[in-house]
Amino acid sequence: MLDEKKTVVVGMSGGVDSSVAALLLREQGYRVIGLYMVNWEEEGENGCCTAEADYEDVKRVCNAIGIPYYTVNFSKQYAERVFSYFLREYEAGRTPNPDVLCNREIKFGPFKEYAMALGADYIATGHYCDILHEGGRHYLLKAADPNKDQTYFLNQVTQDQFSNVLFPLGKLKKPQVRAIAERAGLVTAEKKDSTGICFIGERNFRNFLRGYLPAKPGKMMTYDGRVVGEHIGLMYYTLGQRRGLNLGGLQGEEGGRWFVIDKDMANNILYVAHGDESRLYSTSCSVTGINWIPGCPQEEEFACTAKFRYRQSEQAVRVRRSGEDCATVVFEQPQRAVTPGQYAVFYAGKRCLGGGVIESARRSDAEE
Repeated sequence: MLDEKKTVVVGMSGGVDSSVAALLLREQGYRVIGLYMVNWEEEGENGCCTAEADYEDVKRVCNAIGIPYYTVNFSKQYAERVFSYFLREYEAGRTPNPDVLCNREIKFGPFKEYAMALGADYIATGHYCDILHEGGRHYLLKAADPNKDQTYFLNQVTQDQFSNVLFPLGKLKKPQVRAIAERAGLVTAEKKDSTGICFIGERNFRNFLRGYLPAKPGKMMTYDGRVVGEHIGLMYYTLGQRRGLNLGGLQGEEGGRWFVIDKDMANNILYVAHGDESRLYSTSCSVTGINWIPGCPQEEEFACTAKFRYRQSEQAVRVRRSGEDCATVVFEQPQRAVTPGQYAVFYAGKRCLGGGVIESARRSDAEE
């Protein structure tokens, strides 16, 4: 058994993953404390607060496991550090990923500080990933379940933040996690996984965003200058998007569905095409704000793999560093809809090497 003096504070969400993370640590002999974070305060469309419902599940799970639990409110920090960035990026016509920032700015920031103030030796979460603490450095490793691996979302977490962190689910697959929860009689065993951005939930994305940013309709055009429709605001569209363009009944057009290929923010024009997707493909991209895990590589140029969105298989690339936190990433094969505002995340085998924000993508036929 582990020394009972070792205390772990587990970030509890009210879902099955964090429930099982807490259970496993308790069974391993740690003194476990459940801590539920409130990052967003708002009633759902049915009039009830979703945070309150999740906290009820946290209480039930913690009582079943036999551990104490607390709640802490980080909604102010979330609004200042994550949500304000989310709005700025959309207003600039980019497509941000607030879940990445939430990990760096909240879960491994104020949450960890609060946990340490409670007397924690470690913190733990229900993320599907693994970690290796070796020689004073912290290596982020992919999860055993490739379908659930969440290293992409942790690419901005720093070395200091990774210290004293445990990921109990790293070597488990999702069906195993649910089976453990069911055997233990946890109420979250069959609870549906949360999807999408946490503060939007199941609501209509456009309706949500419209409440914070003014929509500015404009022309929807092809690159040859032909107006084919009207967009409802550039912030509602992303590269490669097919749904919601309302161009399906355009007469005299053949060759496949319409999709977004570009945005002209200065002139408020949304460029679309159909059939030929060549303009969506790029051969390289520029990346800034790179957080290297565990540290900046010595090589100025090296080969690895990369993902440019979460639900994507790793792609072979060459990374050409320019300084410590910027790089040009050259693709072995052209990539579709590499989107500014999203993250490029780098891998070497099981290791996640970190990542940064995609600033721009470049086509092979682009003019110098």
